[in-house]
Amino acid sequence: MAAQPRVLLVDLNAFSSFPTLAIGLLTAALRRQAFAVQVICPLDHGRPTMMRERQERITDHFMRRLHLSAYAPILPIRDLARRVWGFLRDRPDRITVSRIRRALESKPDVILLSAYLMHYEVVREIAASAKEKGVPVIVGGPMFNIVATASHWRSLPGVTALVGAEVDLSIPHLVNAVIEKKDLLQFPGVTLPDGRTSTVAPPLRPLDSTPFADFSDFPWERYPVRIVPIMTGRGCQWAKCAFCSDVVSANGRSYRTRSVGHVLAEMEEQARRYATRNFLFLDLKLNSHPDMLRGIAEQLPGRVPGAEWIGTVHVDTRADNGLSFRDLKAAVRGGMRRVSFGLETGSQALLDAMKKGSTVEGNSAFIRNAHRAGLSLRCTMFAGYPGETEEDMAATADFLEVHEHQLDRVRFNAFSLLEETPIFKRMAEQSGAIILTDLQPDPQRARMHYRNPAIETKGYRAHKRRALASVYRINRRPVRSGARQFDGLM
Repeated sequence: MAAQPRVLLVDLNAFSSFPTLAIGLLTAALRRQAFAVQVICPLDHGRPTMMRERQERITDHFMRRLHLSAYAPILPIRDLARRVWGFLRDRPDRITVSRIRRALESKPDVILLSAYLMHYEVVREIAASAKEKGVPVIVGGPMFNIVATASHWRSLPGVTALVGAEVDLSIPHLVNAVIEKKDLLQFPGVTLPDGRTSTVAPPLRPLDSTPFADFSDFPWERYPVRIVPIMTGRGCQWAKCAFCSDVVSANGRSYRTRSVGHVLAEMEEQARRYATRNFLFLDLKLNSHPDMLRGIAEQLPGRVPGAEWIGTVHVDTRADNGLSFRDLKAAVRGGMRRVSFGLETGSQALLDAMKKGSTVEGNSAFIRNAHRAGLSLRCTMFAGYPGETEEDMAATADFLEVHEHQLDRVRFNAFSLLEETPIFKRMAEQSGAIILTDLQPDPQRARMHYRNPAIETKGYRAHKRRALASVYRINRRPVRSGARQFDGLM
């Protein structure tokens, strides 16, 4: 009788305070085909969880001001601080690397690394160690379907192949092909170290055929709150925002949904397996299919009594986007406690330039309705979008000041120019007037570094200070009591 193929599956997500969905899906798919799977999770050997956001102190406000500074004399200090923070955030965790090296002593048949672009250095170390032991390494991630990024990563010594595809169903076949030294180019979305590539991977369908994620290897006793991550669909119904890289990633291309029944069955099963009633929806846009949002709100209390959940939505202009006051009130009755959305800016001109599909008035009405319905609200925003003006930032500051009392958390970042997005292509071409300067490609992270002279003016900086003061006043408060178990997650 042949021995079970042995797979070492490494979770590199050291910042999460809940299990990593991609790892759970791969584990379930492999075990369904009788593979022996060992999962290594940073939290399992002492790495502490880190909240994405929390109730802020004045030092957080100072660091945000520095990170977003556009005052010329401060730029060298800002850039140095960004590099230092990036180094500290992305450096390999020595305990994780040491544990992987010990696991390599037992010579697994293959190592699977699920990587985000911040994991370049730790992937380098793991792949080098695996090469010494003669163990093949497959690295998968949502952005490895981007040609420039895959071309940069494929040269890491010890990497057998990069995979930019949804492999929820095909991963057992791919692993067998690696073990048996078969041609990996038979699988779509593969890039080999010599630069050869297979066909582009099509979006995975139907999603109801995917297994329920297996999180049994995660250290549930170490999480502050037991929260199960889940997705009802992939991609985004709108998929037109000029800055969004999610919809060009391997798992974000085209919108596909699971059935309401399949989602509810998984929630019921995961609640039983892990003794929890808390769920985090990781969909890009939970209201892409409004009836999914309504179905969960209506039926979940009967399937998982006492269940509570959070998710992200897009406040678009469809006649029915699932976000009316009636819908939001029903969602609260059905267990929804927090909602996150991309506000981005308080300027209609800038929303239009972004192809956001939203209006300032619609965003304002949504905030009022969600707050009145009893939801905790979180929004994301950024400064420095190409073409942004002093007037745009003034409108953003005005908007935040009006809605301060209705928002629980605001994540306000510097704009990132990400590979393959419409705005990236437009700026890379630089046709017509020069909007950005000092363009520097960064294929390792699938982005472009730049300077934006328009946001370095005195007037822009004054309005930005006002906006950031509002952000701090919002973030220093505790969130609504009903959503506190979800603070820092989304």
